[in-house]
Amino acid sequence: MSKKIIPIIPTTNRLNLSSFTAPERVAGAALLDARQRPLQDLRISVTDRCNFRCTYCMPKEIFNKDYPYLPHSDLLSFEEILRIAQIFVAQGVRKIRLTGGEPLLRKNIEDLVAMLSTLRTVDGEKIDLALTTNGALLARKAQALKKAGLNRITVSLDALDDTIFKRMNDVDFPVNEVLEGIQAASAAGFNNIKINMVVKAGTNDQEIIPMARYFKSSGHLLRFIEYMDVGASNGWKLDEVLPSADIIEKLRLAGMSLSPLDPRSPSETATRWRHSDEQGEIGFISSVSQAFCHSCSRARLSTQGKLYTCLFASEGYDLRALLRQSPEEQVDQKLSQTITKVWQARDDHYSELRLQQTDLSQRKKIEMSYIGG
Repeated sequence: MSKKIIPIIPTTNRLNLSSFTAPERVAGAALLDARQRPLQDLRISVTDRCNFRCTYCMPKEIFNKDYPYLPHSDLLSFEEILRIAQIFVAQGVRKIRLTGGEPLLRKNIEDLVAMLSTLRTVDGEKIDLALTTNGALLARKAQALKKAGLNRITVSLDALDDTIFKRMNDVDFPVNEVLEGIQAASAAGFNNIKINMVVKAGTNDQEIIPMARYFKSSGHLLRFIEYMDVGASNGWKLDEVLPSADIIEKLRLAGMSLSPLDPRSPSETATRWRHSDEQGEIGFISSVSQAFCHSCSRARLSTQGKLYTCLFASEGYDLRALLRQSPEEQVDQKLSQTITKVWQARDDHYSELRLQQTDLSQRKKIEMSYIGG
């Protein structure tokens, strides 16, 4: 039987910007896309590898021992990541999130954190620097990450029941070690740790109530995420999506009274709710049932240095080629011009099209493990 391989799109630039005329931009004004959304957030994937094989992201039958992961020379170096990040920050980015794959697999990741923590926004503020992890290596890395200047941590955790958790990560990794990682991060000084639970109907939806009760008074923020049709390998089906409204109803039936909170910013992806007894918050990321494309302010830099303007994108623009092939004195200018042009041409609204019942079944999408969640 032939092996199924989900290829990474070649590094040649495929976005046609030659016919695009950039609108005039007032000095100091926010960089806006075609839908008037500002560039404010940058997600950087530092590795295409992961030590889990979650079925909704990197299923084992595809991402096996023979899968052609990127050679180290293809990855952006820390110095290259910093240089590109500096240009993004100069264009208005205020938040940077390190992702993967599993970012803690990248050797000396705390060194990159220290380098990025020196960046300042256009108005002189410190960059909000965050990282998303599956928590497997967090216990041994938490102190170093905090010392290096990391501000926030998000941990992906899809179940408390060990059997269900092991079935979902598909590498027999015990849930207790992830919980120990969360405790270590808290002890290292990280506050308001976010816990992301992807809910897949018929797989781990029985864990909604236990997760909500466990984290209710923990000081951490649990967020339920609707199972999304990212990439081409997870076999996504609409009937496996449990809408956030149904999750809220489950919580209420279990005796948890919730009241909505105002968003902290227009680009916030999660809706926030407070337990009525004021013992913590809970969040819902509803990108399938309630698309938030209209306020999306995120750009994504892939492991290979390609710029993507949507989690569901099929094509990216190769910034690594500009970085490595341009004359040194022209690199920053070329990067700045390209980022500006790509963002101003951006018109992505995949989740809104899905809500409109648009047929997107033939659309190719880059793997989430390549550009980060």
